[in-house]
Amino acid sequence: MFQRLILQDSAALYTIAAFSVAASIFVAVAWRAVRMRQSQVDRLGRLPFETATPASPHEPDSKSAAD
Repeated sequence: MFQRLILQDSAALYTIAAFSVAASIFVAVAWRAVRMRQSQVDRLGRLPFETATPASPHEPDSKSAAD
């Protein structure tokens, strides 16, 4: 009976520890995003769209889709 009580207490401890780790990672990422320089925000905002990407051969043409 006592082994089960100890196991339940450790399960609660693991849950609190996991939540604390996840919350601290979230806070660290949010703090870094808030403190980012405007020049870096602009550069990262343009990053995915700097080069034109070719159309995928698996995408249907707009003419075929309209028919």
